[in-house]
Amino acid sequence: MHAAGLVLHPQRDSAAAVEAVLGWATNRGVEILGIKDEIQRLRCEATPVSAEELGRRADLVVSLGGDGTMLRAMRLADGEKAPVLGVNLGKLGFLAEVDVPDLPAALSAIDAHAFTVEPRLAVDAIFNDRKITAFNDIAVVRVPGDGSARVAVRVAGQPFVSYAADAVIVATPTGSTAYSFSAGGPITSPSVEALLVTPAAPHSAYSRGVVLSVNDHVELDLLPSSGRLAVEVDGQVAGYVEPGDRVSLRGRAAAARVVRLGMTTFYQRARRKLNLTDSAELS
Repeated sequence: MHAAGLVLHPQRDSAAAVEAVLGWATNRGVEILGIKDEIQRLRCEATPVSAEELGRRADLVVSLGGDGTMLRAMRLADGEKAPVLGVNLGKLGFLAEVDVPDLPAALSAIDAHAFTVEPRLAVDAIFNDRKITAFNDIAVVRVPGDGSARVAVRVAGQPFVSYAADAVIVATPTGSTAYSFSAGGPITSPSVEALLVTPAAPHSAYSRGVVLSVNDHVELDLLPSSGRLAVEVDGQVAGYVEPGDRVSLRGRAAAARVVRLGMTTFYQRARRKLNLTDSAELS
């Protein structure tokens, strides 16, 4: 390994984790890369680079933060060689693999090649002549005061289902435990290659979500009766669409890879974070 990149949470205290990574790198002759603005805040002894250069040069990307930081690190690693190691700072991060006290052992395991990598699906969307990528979800969301989301879903060029709702969410399996889950969508293992379409607060005749093949070309057509909608990408507003506009989506398998050390399974993390209980415990 020649270089590792650090992606830092903008506010949480990551000093202890950064120190652990720097100590590991010094002992092994690994160059540590950091995004210039982030490492200046910590006065971190890393090579300052742009976000694009970090993704291109790193052999390993270490995300220090929560799920939002992990998603940003995955976007930087999209299409590149580096797997992403998620280190949780403070809160219970669903996507992170280790907590800070476990970081030295995790780095030693990486040295010993005692880890696996898990491919993660991305969804690419085109709207208003822009292309955007998400690893959790892309949603068209009602703008307060502008009317509801009235959206026709087309699959493989054919009309399939229409929704009237507060939002229509297209999620990856990674994002199945985020916005889609809160809107009533299914929990889906990240090993499944599929796109989940879920309406939020639906008030149309058909109100169920659907699961589509990753190979399906999905289009969201805003009906004439729809309000203006915000396009949210992994929870951040990326733009707006109007009645008559179309958002075209395609799944892309193995867009990024995450490090797994075998410490927990997806199902253990889902049960813990989502506070799932057995049916017998509810009686």
